[in-house]
Amino acid sequence: MKKLIINADDCGADEARNAGIFEAINKGVVTSISILPNGPAFNDAIRRIKSLDNEEISLGVHINLSEGKPLSSGLQILAGPDGCFPGKLPAMKLFINNNNALEREITIELDAQVKKLLNAGMLIHHLDSHHHIHAFPAVIKAAISAAIKYKIPWIRIPEETKPSYSNLDISEEIAAEAGLFSKYATEARTRIETTGIRTTNHFRGLYLKGRFSLGIMEELLLTLPDGLTEFMTHPGHADTGRLSGPFSTFSTQDRERELETLVHPGFPLLLKKSDVTLTPFPDI
Repeated sequence: MKKLIINADDCGADEARNAGIFEAINKGVVTSISILPNGPAFNDAIRRIKSLDNEEISLGVHINLSEGKPLSSGLQILAGPDGCFPGKLPAMKLFINNNNALEREITIELDAQVKKLLNAGMLIHHLDSHHHIHAFPAVIKAAISAAIKYKIPWIRIPEETKPSYSNLDISEEIAAEAGLFSKYATEARTRIETTGIRTTNHFRGLYLKGRFSLGIMEELLLTLPDGLTEFMTHPGHADTGRLSGPFSTFSTQDRERELETLVHPGFPLLLKKSDVTLTPFPDI
């Protein structure tokens, strides 16, 4: 049996992103979302969640240690002189190696980010992260500890082999980045599965951010293996109101294209043709 979780990342990044995500939820396509605890539109995201008629979605904490401002004060390693996280590439480089001081700051900030969702009344089903840093060597121990401490039953494993879809060029840069994420995810899976925390059987989306079409989705669905797969997506509307700042590049026309594909009238027909059933993260 093929079961597919369509998860929308970066909920809370801005109101345009939120609007697109909830449009896809209301269409019954997005079955799960990951919420940025330090996103500028966090409160808007929580308001939209609480007003949902459809309660059949799962909620996740999208741990962010790379962009924007941390929720904790006094961080000497994670935050720079401007008080912000260092950005994608410096953060990825920082989290390749571990040390005790870094791990202490990661633990403090992860705790603050999880608590922010809980204090907003959210029941957290799963844990993942911006730029997949939760799977990196310096972060995975703290991520597992947070999941155990707050009884979060699922952790994302962003592990995917390079696909071959018609009309999709995969650059060396995209392939290298996806390969790095998959390497650390494979190592993380072994550690996570010894704790009793659940992981999906398969993952898709590392090679498709802002790049999938109805044709590519047909190939993805027809070749989906049996078991439970998480498909990472980034639907939304373009935000033309903010031209600078840590989250200003989140909501572009790429987000619009993903949304248009997911809510296309032909998408449910592809699911039926492929014998794929949509689901949120299952209750344990």
